[in-house]
Amino acid sequence: MNDFAPFAPTDAAAWTTAPHGESTKYRRGVLGVATGSDRYPGAAVMGVDAAVHTGVGMVRYVGPDRATDHVLARRPEVVSGVGRVQAWLVGSGISADALDELDPSTADAFRHASDDGVPVVVDAGAIPLVDLGPLAVLTPHAGELAPVLETSREAVERDPATAAVRAAERTGSVVLLKGSDTHVATPDGSVRLVASSATPWLAAAGAGDVLGGVLGALVAARQGAAEASGASLSPSDLAHLAATAAVVHGIAARRASRGGPFTMTALIEQLSGVVRDLVVDGDARG
Repeated sequence: MNDFAPFAPTDAAAWTTAPHGESTKYRRGVLGVATGSDRYPGAAVMGVDAAVHTGVGMVRYVGPDRATDHVLARRPEVVSGVGRVQAWLVGSGISADALDELDPSTADAFRHASDDGVPVVVDAGAIPLVDLGPLAVLTPHAGELAPVLETSREAVERDPATAAVRAAERTGSVVLLKGSDTHVATPDGSVRLVASSATPWLAAAGAGDVLGGVLGALVAARQGAAEASGASLSPSDLAHLAATAAVVHGIAARRASRGGPFTMTALIEQLSGVVRDLVVDGDARG
């Protein structure tokens, strides 16, 4: 399946929302985040930190006490607890094999993510726990997508484009399939995009947590702007925002890498500059 349109930094610039003179922290978008666990609190820290650096008006974090303490220590501007949001980010650092260990706060946040009627960015760990549909964006890698399609990881890796389209059709949600090339598809197949801005050094623990934070922030910011004008986001909008997140993530990784290995903290620190270049210059170079 080769009918995926390349998505470049100049395309991403059009989907990166900048504040203006009448912006408030609420109009800039509020992102609810239900990620991390007692076992993996770092996933929460990285996703929240990435969202803040990508540019969102407020982050509301909901999670177990250990993860909450780490998040607030890293980002004291974050608000703890459930409240009104323009988008949710759920699932990073939560294992589908340990769902019976889910803490009550996270479970409550997942219910809100299902019921609030706002876009939801869903990491693979949360796929069984939230209501999927046209306002959801799933962000699996090949190994996480294989069970959804009842196939093998190798089959997904052989033909990621077809796998992304099939998964979007099956789940009724936008799918962002992570990989050396990131494939994005809408449920009706009308939007098929591929972003190829990443470096091989990005294949490291925590990269997906950071990507989730970037995408959550972009979606919340866009939804906040849409609500201010009485509009709402469509699956096509969410697909373009997903591809934008892949571009921002990939360029930040290249800047952090400079041809070699890097930490996820170093990647996160590059996000603000990439967003600045997109909104000011309409482009960004790695």
